[in-house]
Amino acid sequence: MSTATADPNGPWPGSPFPLGATWDGDGVNFTLWSPHAVGVDLCLFDDAGNERRLMLGESTYHVWHGYVPDIGPGQRYGFRVHGPWNPLAGHRFNPAKLLMDPYARAYSGQVVDDPSLYGHVGDASRGWPDGRDSAPNTLRSVVLARTIGLSHTRPRVPWEDTVIYELHVRGFTARHPDVPENLRGTYSGLAHPAVIEHLMKLGITSVELLPVHHMVSEPFISERGMTNYWGYNTLGYFAPDSRFSSRGDTGGQVEEFRDMVAALHAAGIEVILDVVYNHTAEGGADGPTLSFRGIDNRGYYRVDPSDASRYVDYTGCGNTLDARQPAVLQMLMDSLRYWALDMGVDGFRFDLASALARSMHDVDQLSAFMAVIHQDPVVNQLKLIAEPWDVGAGGYQVGNFPPLWTEWNGRYRDAVRDLWRGGTRGLGELGYRLSGSSDLYQDDGRRPFASINFITAHDGFTMRDLFTYNHKHNEANREDNRDGTDDNRSWNCGVEGETDDGAVLALRNRQIRNALATLVLSAGVPMITAGDEMRRTQGGNNNAYCQDNELSWVDWKLDPEAESLLGFTSRLLTLRGRAPVFRQRSFFVGAPADLDSPVSDLSWFRPDGGLMSPDDWNRYDARTLGMFLDGDQIRNRTLRGERIVDDSYLLWVHAADGDLEVRLPGPPWAQRYQVVFDTARPDLPDGSEVVEGGAARPLSAWSTVLLRAVR
Repeated sequence: MSTATADPNGPWPGSPFPLGATWDGDGVNFTLWSPHAVGVDLCLFDDAGNERRLMLGESTYHVWHGYVPDIGPGQRYGFRVHGPWNPLAGHRFNPAKLLMDPYARAYSGQVVDDPSLYGHVGDASRGWPDGRDSAPNTLRSVVLARTIGLSHTRPRVPWEDTVIYELHVRGFTARHPDVPENLRGTYSGLAHPAVIEHLMKLGITSVELLPVHHMVSEPFISERGMTNYWGYNTLGYFAPDSRFSSRGDTGGQVEEFRDMVAALHAAGIEVILDVVYNHTAEGGADGPTLSFRGIDNRGYYRVDPSDASRYVDYTGCGNTLDARQPAVLQMLMDSLRYWALDMGVDGFRFDLASALARSMHDVDQLSAFMAVIHQDPVVNQLKLIAEPWDVGAGGYQVGNFPPLWTEWNGRYRDAVRDLWRGGTRGLGELGYRLSGSSDLYQDDGRRPFASINFITAHDGFTMRDLFTYNHKHNEANREDNRDGTDDNRSWNCGVEGETDDGAVLALRNRQIRNALATLVLSAGVPMITAGDEMRRTQGGNNNAYCQDNELSWVDWKLDPEAESLLGFTSRLLTLRGRAPVFRQRSFFVGAPADLDSPVSDLSWFRPDGGLMSPDDWNRYDARTLGMFLDGDQIRNRTLRGERIVDDSYLLWVHAADGDLEVRLPGPPWAQRYQVVFDTARPDLPDGSEVVEGGAARPLSAWSTVLLRAVR
């Protein structure tokens, strides 16, 4: 049991900047922003857990600060903040609660769900402060020496060449047989040569890591004996999560993360972080007091103007961080720059980005958050990806983020899922999605790579499950299968769940190949979910956020079907990397560059070989479409001032029962065609089948065929 002593010899005045704990070689300067506090205690802990309290007697610009000599890296600390207890006014100060420094670079220990963590007794809105000391059950912030700059160069992959691979640090290597057991599920595990070799052979240019900011599981998950596996419950925006550290939790996690980034960069692979700046781990008003709530509740969170005891919740997680506050906005920008400059990160995917862009209430693309991102000379050079929605009214903003931003294209996901489940949407929506979604991104000057194309992600069915289940099967989450979406847009190919039926299995494997082929060859940036290339399954669980076990982890023991799919996916990505027509920097014009030629840079064909008409796009019974990409008209690839002539391709998608003959367009499109792949015949070698232009070529039911034009 720890003891606390007050030190009458307070710290030196120190400086209000920079925020956090800064070691200068002789001592540490501590700062904490809290505009409504009346006093702040700095709490220093020794190795035995004994606490020494120092009052920070200086406050400048609402920043409480003090300098303590003769301490340095490794020092564990926290804060206790004094101020009014008045939930109805939005104030929840309670010095009995040890609070984590929002600017800490590392946290030590763990949060143990205990009544002492809660700042209130009775009703969260009208109760009274709880006087139990939370220190024995919460984290310690850790002083670190400053890490400065990178000793290597970034890959800087152009957007149009980017292939994103979304993965979970633990789940990706937890079962990898070639990674040493003590490194599995860690930053070092992800940096292991066997893992990097897989990414390189597959053709990945950028890994997008599920949240690695230090997080705390929600109490309702802990009560079930489970954890928040995905990690969308951030507590510290500057600290790598020690869950993934093989080097301890007193700073080793920081160096381990930096070493991981360096190893991936050396292989030419970028690192993108999924960041959760929209809410924190403290949850709603009845949640624990761990940091922000006790430091300055009204300063950090959006509270209801009519009842400040309640939070405005655009996230579905109980609270919304108030990015309208200058100091909060500064914290977010300081965090982004830290991960970019000190940790080497190449970009960010912003979870529920619409919540950050809300001004008074509505999503405002001219909000302060969007403005500072645009003008920041560090952040505006990085890859910026929005999840362009939140749970509030008007939060669905696909296509509405400004230049510099790319977006998870939810309309792409829905259109392609509908195609391969046999939905009745017609082909108009599909045409836009295959060709880069110009209807969403062209009008504001963005490029096709503004569309992050995806069919699956961490949230929802895996690719295998998308064609194995019609309904979610989330019983393992212990929520009576109520959690997770019911809008799966999936098709079980006739049997719900796993089966030994050979015909059903063959169709499912073909459907996975169809979906991956569509994804990789669409204009825009493809995002593949880790394990989809190896037929990973979650047993129909479409919300495995609390499953830190083999249900979520990637299985590296591959059966023949998984080996075949892995080879097919690698083949697709190799083709994409070699063929500029699939990596468009500009939107298609839909017209010939040469007025004497009828061939457009992009042409669409009916099964009878005729060009698509407006009426054809609106036919709801249409299930087959040909897309011709003319490599002769690529305008955005030059070498020494001369245009590079690329191969031209004809892609057929046939999403229907029954085989169908399609007529291939002849001259001037092509004299003949070489079949590059056929998802119904995955072992067919590239170029082994040649079809004359103008001739008929059969398409198997539910198949995708790519042909290379020969002129």
